[in-house]
Amino acid sequence: MEVRNYSKLRNESDIRGIALEGVAGQEVNLTESACRDIARGFALWLIRRTGRTKLRVAVGRDSRLSGEKLLGWMAEELAAEGISVTDMGLASTPAMFMTTKTEGFMFDGAVMVTASHLPYNRNGYKFFTPDGGVEASDIKEMVAFAESEGHTGLKKADVVKDSFMDVYSKRLADMIRSACGSERPLEGLRIVVDAGNGAGGFYAEKVLKPLGADITGSRYLEPDGRFPNHIPNPENKEAMESITEAVKESHADLGIIFDTDVDRAGAVLSDGSELNRNRLIAILSAMLLRDHPHTTIVTDSVTSSGLAEFIAAKGGVHHRFRRGYRNVINESVRLNSEGIDSQLAIETSGHGAFKENYFLDDGAYIVTKLIIELSRGRKNGYELSSLIKDLREPAESSEFRMDLKLDDFKPYGQDIIDRLTEYAKGQEGWSLAPSNFEGVRVDLDGSHGNGWFLLRLSLHEPLMPLNIESDEEGGVKKIAQELCGFLEGFDKLDSSKLAEFARG
Repeated sequence: MEVRNYSKLRNESDIRGIALEGVAGQEVNLTESACRDIARGFALWLIRRTGRTKLRVAVGRDSRLSGEKLLGWMAEELAAEGISVTDMGLASTPAMFMTTKTEGFMFDGAVMVTASHLPYNRNGYKFFTPDGGVEASDIKEMVAFAESEGHTGLKKADVVKDSFMDVYSKRLADMIRSACGSERPLEGLRIVVDAGNGAGGFYAEKVLKPLGADITGSRYLEPDGRFPNHIPNPENKEAMESITEAVKESHADLGIIFDTDVDRAGAVLSDGSELNRNRLIAILSAMLLRDHPHTTIVTDSVTSSGLAEFIAAKGGVHHRFRRGYRNVINESVRLNSEGIDSQLAIETSGHGAFKENYFLDDGAYIVTKLIIELSRGRKNGYELSSLIKDLREPAESSEFRMDLKLDDFKPYGQDIIDRLTEYAKGQEGWSLAPSNFEGVRVDLDGSHGNGWFLLRLSLHEPLMPLNIESDEEGGVKKIAQELCGFLEGFDKLDSSKLAEFARG
C-alpha cells in the first residue's frame, strides 16, 4: 500500500505547498498525486458533512502559473468521485465562496486554487461550504481522508465550464448604486487600482468603470503569475509604494491595492497617505459605529493603543484578540452568538470580515464600503481622511522576528513568554496589558519608552515575533534595550537582530 503523508501541506485552514520547481532548496510537494488525493479527501469529507451524495462544487483559481494545472487535477478527481464540478476559471477567493450563496448557483461547496501573497512557485487550495471557509479541524479530516484508500464509490460526474466574476462584480456595483442612489455615482471621481498582476484587475474594469469612475492610471491589472512588478500584498512596502505613486501621478481621489486572490485590500487617500493596518481598521470602525452604536470591533493582537482609544471615543468596544484571520472571525461570530453585537472582525494584514457579508474576508467588499463613503463625502463636503483625524498614531513601530533554534519549539517559546510575564510584574514602569489573549503584551511609561511591546509565539513556524510601538522618537530603541538583557538569556532564541538594533 502506498504511504501518503500530507501533514506538511496543512496550513491551518487551507492547503499550501510548493507547486513549481525553480527555487533552490524547495522541492515540489504539491504533486499531481497529492492534489488528486486532496480532492478525493474533500469529496469524502463533503459527503460526510452534508449527508448527501448528489453534490455540486465550483472550482476557481487566481493568476498563479500553476493554477490551471492544480485546478484541473482538483476538478477531474472530484468528478471521478461523483461530484458535479463547474470550472469557474480565473476568480477571486471571496467570489468562490459567493458561488454557494448566489441565486442561480448555490453550490454545495467551492474550492479556490491560491496561495494568497506567497511567492510564484507556491500554491494551494481554500475550501468553502455555504457556512463559510472550513476550519483547521476540517482540513485535518480532509487530509486524513486523502491519506486513506477510501473512495466514494459513486458514478463519475461531469466537469463543465462557466464564469462567475461578472455576477460577483455586478453585486458589488449594485451595492454602490443602491447606497448612493444613482446609476453612475462615481462620475467625476478618479480611482486607481493596483492589482499586482493577481486576480483583482476585474474591480477596475467591471465595478468602477461601469459606475462612471475614471480608472486612468491603474496598474498591473492583467493577470500574470510571475508577479513581475511587485508582490500583490497590501503589507508589502514595494506594493504600497506602487499604489501611492499611482495616486500621486494620476491625482486620484483614491487608490486601491489587492492581494493575489482579493481577500485582502489596502488603500491610499488622495493626499498620498496610506490607508492600511490601524488606519484602515479605524476608518471602517468609524463608518460602522454610525449605524451600529456600541458594536464590538474584533482585531488581532498587534493593533495600536491609539486604535483602542479611537474606537472607544466613537462609542465602540475594541476587542483585541489573537493573530490569524480565522481567529478574529471566529471570535466575532462567538460574541454574536452570545448576544454581543460585533459587526467587524479584521486583522492588521487587511483581512476584514463584516457581519452583514457572511463574515467573509473580502478585500473587494472592504473597498466597496470605502468607495460608498467616498461618494457620500463628495456630496456632503467631507474627505475620507476626516473620519480618522482623531486617530492617535505612534511615532515609531517595528517588528522583530526571532528564530527558535530547536524542533520542538512551542514549549520553549511558551516558557519564554511565561517568564517574561513574571519578569514584567516586577519592573518599574512596566504594566501587563489587560484582556490580552496572545503572548505577553506590556505597556511602558514615559521613562521606559512610552509605548508597548508584544512578544508572541508563531502558530506554525519556529519563531517569536516581537512588536514594539512607541509614542516618542527613539522610543522603540529604548524599549528594545530594556528587553535585550532578558531575552539574551535564552540560548535557543536568536535575538541578535534585536540586540543589533538596540546597540545601533
